[in-house]
Amino acid sequence: MSAPVFRFAPSPTGHLHLGHALSAILNFGEAERAGARFLLRIEDIDLTRCKPEYEESIYEDLEWLGINWESPVRRQSDHFEEYAAELSRLEAEHLLYASYETRADLARLITGRDPEGGPRYSREEGLSAAEAAEREAAGEPYALRLDMEQALSRVETPLFWTEVDKQVEAHPERWGDVVLGRKQMPASYHLAVVLDDALQGVTHIVRGKDLFEATAVHRLLQELLGLPAPIYRHHHLLVDASGKKLSKRDQSTTLRDLRASGISVAQIREAIGL
Repeated sequence: MSAPVFRFAPSPTGHLHLGHALSAILNFGEAERAGARFLLRIEDIDLTRCKPEYEESIYEDLEWLGINWESPVRRQSDHFEEYAAELSRLEAEHLLYASYETRADLARLITGRDPEGGPRYSREEGLSAAEAAEREAAGEPYALRLDMEQALSRVETPLFWTEVDKQVEAHPERWGDVVLGRKQMPASYHLAVVLDDALQGVTHIVRGKDLFEATAVHRLLQELLGLPAPIYRHHHLLVDASGKKLSKRDQSTTLRDLRASGISVAQIREAIGL
């Protein structure tokens, strides 16, 4: 029987903060206790936001935290062809279609909301066929969306995933027709993470509760693509004084800054409740 496989998969779009430290330490600790392999993956599929200096900072922060990982590190930007091949496969099975709506269009046309509060897209509410054809002819950017109704008709439902030691029913339909790729990007987060986990043999996924609902989409993609389903654990999130989740976008205090201020790893662990 092969050893379990855990992973930590940050995006180099900024320096890591305490929330990343929590996830990385939990993953590494569980891997050590289980005698499992521990992998680091760099999720740099968004080339417009990901920077080499942030990737280097990830390595420095993790080494400082005492976290070791196997080599080589998988970088998503090295595997665009693999993602494109799976998109083509889904397209050949008539499970994808191009949509040309802008953000303004979505705000104007779409009434439903997904589990994250964003527009829950459905083909019926989108642009008319004539409008879409006009934008296609003009070479405008597009998103490749999963036809959720068609996708669900191809798998055995209801879908479930294992959350530690219990079964959770998945409801991917709550997300509507999710984006799996774009004209300028070979895959969305949903598709890339599902493929990466399968290709790396990841058996246990430990990540924040903010991705709990997205697991429903991931389970659907695993079924459509014939991929194994890992065991999941969604841990609590760290929040700031106002109760808002720590994030790079809000410029939460970084591990780099904390390290420079003289804070110890023991103090970091105490701050994140470990």
